[in-house]
Amino acid sequence: MLLTEEIAITKTKHSRLAETDFKTLEFGKYISDHMLVCEYSHGEWNAPEIQPYADIVLSPAALALHYGQTVFEGMKAFRTESGEINIFRIDKHYERLVRSLERMCMAVVPKNIFTEGMIQLIKLDENWVPEERGSALYIRPFVFASEAKFGVKISEEYRFIIFTGPVPVLYSRPITVKVETHYVRAVKGGTGAAKCGGNYGASYLPTKKAREEGYDQILWTDGKENEYIEESGTMNVMFVIDGVLVTPPLSDSILAGVTRDSLLTLAKDMGIKTTERPVSVAELKHALETGNISEAFGAGTAAIVSPISAIGIEGKNYELPAYTERSIMNQLKNRLDNIRYGSEPDFFDWNFLIS
Repeated sequence: MLLTEEIAITKTKHSRLAETDFKTLEFGKYISDHMLVCEYSHGEWNAPEIQPYADIVLSPAALALHYGQTVFEGMKAFRTESGEINIFRIDKHYERLVRSLERMCMAVVPKNIFTEGMIQLIKLDENWVPEERGSALYIRPFVFASEAKFGVKISEEYRFIIFTGPVPVLYSRPITVKVETHYVRAVKGGTGAAKCGGNYGASYLPTKKAREEGYDQILWTDGKENEYIEESGTMNVMFVIDGVLVTPPLSDSILAGVTRDSLLTLAKDMGIKTTERPVSVAELKHALETGNISEAFGAGTAAIVSPISAIGIEGKNYELPAYTERSIMNQLKNRLDNIRYGSEPDFFDWNFLIS
């Protein structure tokens, strides 16, 4: 294990904490005082450092700027009711980061640097962790190719950075989505299961077009025939059809969401029937027309769960029933929140508590 004294720490002389209004947080607006930086070169990772959050110096020829070798994770830390800080499912997020790095032919960050570096960073910026339930400290670990050499090649140098910032819930109201059958997010054999930058850049245009039509997000379909539902915008998607919680099965074109996994685990524990199976656009349309679908929602680290109020298919909008506290979505969200904020036991060993 990397010893804490091995991480050099330079504290900021100008904290921005007093400038942050925790009562009116906006997602992505505020960034905490410090960041962790670690360099990879000559086949090994160097000692990590924690330093004041600041702009970075990067060569215009850095490979990540040209050929897409950049991977990130999205995580959260919560202030529990007892005052401890809980980094939620740190191991699960690390495992996904490793899979993404391997898919993009990038150097894998050692687990001790990832974990110990994150612990020390959050301890240093502990006052940035919101106390209000519903808010959290968003954690953004990311790796990019920093080698300065133009020409398509696998980089031999990388930079690993973690920064954090306090955030509210991403979506404060139910969202509307459009089933997208022209553009695709990912294809079989591609990078859809990796959390890499290119997946998000490719989604901008179709999402922009959907918003111009009055929708908040997209329901992506498969890249082969546009026949099956895959994800919802930046989230996994779940439906309640005939009383069963249904979600598309994981594949190399669907990101393995940590929130998705958490909700499925909780549903099974709570006796809610679940199934992971393909959901066709035709089935979804039929379920909406017959009223057999009672809920649809996105699931992700940023959003937690986001209720869907309407789905657009082939130019027609289908309204979903209103959500109540008894809705499966809210039952799952409340249980998940109770575990993360420490108001009920964590029987799944998901919480990583630091004092």
